[in-house]
Amino acid sequence: MLVASGTADHFVRLSVSQWAWFAALAVIVVLLLLDILVLHRVPKVPTLRRAAVETIAWIAIGVTFGVVVLARFGAPAGGEWFSGYLIEYSLSIDNVFVWAIILTHFLVPVTYQHRVLFWGVFGALVLRAGFIFAGIALIEKFEWVLYVFGAFLVFTAVKLVVSGDEHSDPGNSPFLRAVRRVIPLSDELDGQRLFTQIDGRRYATPLFAVLLLVEVTDVLFAVDSVPAVLGVSHEQFIVFTSNAFAIMGLRSLYFLLADMRTRFSHLQQGLAIILAFVGVKMLVHRWYEIPTWLSLVVIVIVLGSSVGFSMQRTRPHDAIAAVEEMPPPQER
Repeated sequence: MLVASGTADHFVRLSVSQWAWFAALAVIVVLLLLDILVLHRVPKVPTLRRAAVETIAWIAIGVTFGVVVLARFGAPAGGEWFSGYLIEYSLSIDNVFVWAIILTHFLVPVTYQHRVLFWGVFGALVLRAGFIFAGIALIEKFEWVLYVFGAFLVFTAVKLVVSGDEHSDPGNSPFLRAVRRVIPLSDELDGQRLFTQIDGRRYATPLFAVLLLVEVTDVLFAVDSVPAVLGVSHEQFIVFTSNAFAIMGLRSLYFLLADMRTRFSHLQQGLAIILAFVGVKMLVHRWYEIPTWLSLVVIVIVLGSSVGFSMQRTRPHDAIAAVEEMPPPQER
């Protein structure tokens, strides 16, 4: 049986059986296989309408799972799940824009972008699981880690406001230069293949380099998002599944928002406020425990306000002009 209970630190504790974990993982695997083997089996350029429909579908699936958690474990568990889901989803939006920079820099055809992002998301799920289980284990053994996470989130929030949204050139990243020393990289694509043969020698294609950079950026963003989610829940099942369902919908969100960065001018400030709020919650948890429902309300209001102000202050014709100025996708 699955049992939910409260603890002294006001975080929900669940007794989740192995079959429940298996069922949740099975749902995640089936959804990923359906996406890659059925919906996107043949490479093609996704339309804006299809991207919007798939984004809504992924959100509906995530909300449905959250409702199941709410109905089975009660309001506290459901509140933690939806708080974690919204934090991960909102913080991942900036990750989507970084993907756009990487894919544009390497001139990856739009036809092949979904396949690269699929494997990127698959790797992200595995990496996030490691981050989550390790983070929860540290918190349970060393309570002072919460203060470290909290201080780090506040620092990150300040950095987001001060540094703005500038991004470095992905082609000149130290990580990619290190990869080139170990793995020969080709300058030409070979369909959707990650490796190719040139004059009898095996080379990694640019898609392999893009996949590695996508994974690295996810690790960097996980350093922010995982501690943030741990600020609203310490339950492995809640933290992992809320992360998983948020991450799985990022590919369709990418094709919906990749060319609309200028429409979300206030998103950076909104994310900074969310990070700062969760960080403060961690820092003051010994003296005052911010209720889960309040955390959820703050996250929803801040995220909705940042998007709303961005859409209001960015005129439609300015956004269209900004998109038209962007270089069109190039085929190799």
